[in-house]
Amino acid sequence: MTPDEERWRAERTRLNAERDHLGRIASDFYPAVPRVAGTRLMCREDWIPSAPIPLEDVRLEWDPDPPPPAVAAPSDGLPDGYRTYAEAMAALAPPRIFDDRPSYRLLAAAPPLLRFGPGRYFDGVNVGEATAHELAADRRGLRERVGDPCDLRRRTALCAITTLTVTTSGAYVLHWRDPAKVAHAGGLHQVMPVGVFQPLSGDPTDLDLWRCMVREYAEELLGMDEDYGDDFVQDEWPFHQTMTRARNERRIRAHFLGLGVDPLTFALDLLTVVVMDDATFAELFGGLVSVNAEGRVSLANLDAPIPTPIQPAGAAALTLTRHHRTNLGIAP
Repeated sequence: MTPDEERWRAERTRLNAERDHLGRIASDFYPAVPRVAGTRLMCREDWIPSAPIPLEDVRLEWDPDPPPPAVAAPSDGLPDGYRTYAEAMAALAPPRIFDDRPSYRLLAAAPPLLRFGPGRYFDGVNVGEATAHELAADRRGLRERVGDPCDLRRRTALCAITTLTVTTSGAYVLHWRDPAKVAHAGGLHQVMPVGVFQPLSGDPTDLDLWRCMVREYAEELLGMDEDYGDDFVQDEWPFHQTMTRARNERRIRAHFLGLGVDPLTFALDLLTVVVMDDATFAELFGGLVSVNAEGRVSLANLDAPIPTPIQPAGAAALTLTRHHRTNLGIAP
């Protein structure tokens, strides 16, 4: 390894060790940007509805050929010989799962309407993780070029669907993200499941929040493999059928809470909450794993203090759910 590569990897190590601290520093760069429910998660005022929106009322539009973002694939701070941040990560600090899969790029948001276009997972890594990395190296040039983190035209704004899973009695699923296993937000707590909003294949007709969420439930809470194979048909999958039937019977209730941007990485999270009857949760997730492909899994109580350090999106989902708990049918 060259001295330049060693320098880069040491900076990456600092980033993973100090994400919460660096996130607080990054948050201070944007004093005028609105926040979600008093957390560090940044937003526009109209991104957070006054009441939770039933997931079936969220409308998704598709634009197959959007304008390119203003900032893409910067080379700031990379060791010699590397063209993108993702290329350097793959060679020098690869997480366990690191694939450049098709993903949905958020182009515009006016809940309940969201408009998307095509993107790739590394599009987000190349700007978001690079911006966080440069802060760990005491630089801010890329962050200044990106500018307003809530301007979706400035970068490829890929979304994660951040879902708080909570029972009607107030127990929720908590995740600690292992930095050795994940490319984003290692060392922080998070609600779960959370996953990048991606099609099952490259086909954009899979633009469906619920279908993506169900796959994440299987992978993160039950430890199922995320390689579904070429012949997989989700509508014929027994787990999808069971989850969807419970939702149709109102034993599972899914709502959209809003969206926001992480100040450190510019990660954009679609905030959702899924409320399950206790018996339904036990039926579906009685086999809840304690360790999954991305970290440790446990149950916590909605009334307990929010664990720290936690991703801003997780803190926002918990805070909004507490605020709306009566409307969501969660016991006081």
